[in-house]
Amino acid sequence: MHARLIEKLEHKEQRMIEIRRYLHENPELSYKEDNTAEYITNFYEDMDVSVETNIGGLGIKVTIDSGIPGRTIGIRADFDALAIQEETGLPFASNNPGVMHACGHDAHTAYLLVLAETLYELKDTLKGKIVIIHQPAEEVPPGGALAMINDNILDEIDHMIGLHVISDLEAGKVYYRPGYTQTGSAAFKLTIQGRGGHGSSPHTANDAIVAASYYVNALQTIVSRRLSPFETGVVTIGSFEGQGQFNVIKDSVLIQGDVRGLTDTTKKKIEAEIKRITYGLEVMYGVQCHLDYLDDYPALYNDPELTEAVARSIRTHLQDIPIELTEPQPSSEDFAYYAKERPSAFIYVGAAPVNGEVYPHHHPKFNIDESALLIAAKSVGVAVLDYLKA
Repeated sequence: MHARLIEKLEHKEQRMIEIRRYLHENPELSYKEDNTAEYITNFYEDMDVSVETNIGGLGIKVTIDSGIPGRTIGIRADFDALAIQEETGLPFASNNPGVMHACGHDAHTAYLLVLAETLYELKDTLKGKIVIIHQPAEEVPPGGALAMINDNILDEIDHMIGLHVISDLEAGKVYYRPGYTQTGSAAFKLTIQGRGGHGSSPHTANDAIVAASYYVNALQTIVSRRLSPFETGVVTIGSFEGQGQFNVIKDSVLIQGDVRGLTDTTKKKIEAEIKRITYGLEVMYGVQCHLDYLDDYPALYNDPELTEAVARSIRTHLQDIPIELTEPQPSSEDFAYYAKERPSAFIYVGAAPVNGEVYPHHHPKFNIDESALLIAAKSVGVAVLDYLKA
């Protein structure tokens, strides 16, 4: 059974690449994905499967039923692009100005479409069900996963598997990590309101820039002085808006920042410290603060038992593909919402281009080694077969 799956996928590798390139040429943002959703839906029109659309917005659920009672595994791929002007120079570069697939979601969709078709062809050798989840809006907090969960996407599902191609991990390899694997994220905006005045008379004003400058520095003490050395957290100030005339004391400043924590407990601790320092700023400088704090994605926790089982399947059936333990990934991922509801495994496929410079995700020159598509399909495929052994 595993050999048949692998052989079929190898014969379909070029098709995966063609699908990926079509999607890369025709990217859509989270709120404009009607064409992509239609393309995905139409892919299944000749298969005897259940297709449900408009779940959590533009999400799609495809159920492959073996007809024999058993467990149900969910497999998820995201399909949204990013608001970035592509600069790759690829022959299949984006036709949509200001929008590109700069995170690999085109590859995720391509591999999962072909894998779903192949698993459908083998369904008579399995027991239980496979639920294919095509998810929009991963890039826009709070993410499409939460909306699909709220539309009961997980009702039948016992376990979940997800995968991401990674542009700075070596191509040809699979990577995994049990336990906490990707950081949770949050974002905040702080308006500091002081009192403006003339630069020559600071005693008649209340300088918001001085207060804001202290605030930026104070936040950096959260990680260095409030977290354990064994905790992982990041606080970044990405925007400081205090522009004005050189000899005018600014009356207000807008600060925007980003928070990451490898566990939800760490993320909550950072949030509490940010709020405490914000209150202290009002007291110390006599300013007024308005804080908008958005708790985005939770930390991604890989169920150790399922994750080790997935890794074992890859080692057993794909001996030509190395699989390695990886360090935690600093980025955030809304697959974490599924993992909070069902035991889950989220793995990574190295996709660093063999030729040329490697660019990170969300970069206008982001690209991947397309060998990652076949490796992704094989890796998830053998894990599913082991999970649903008849």
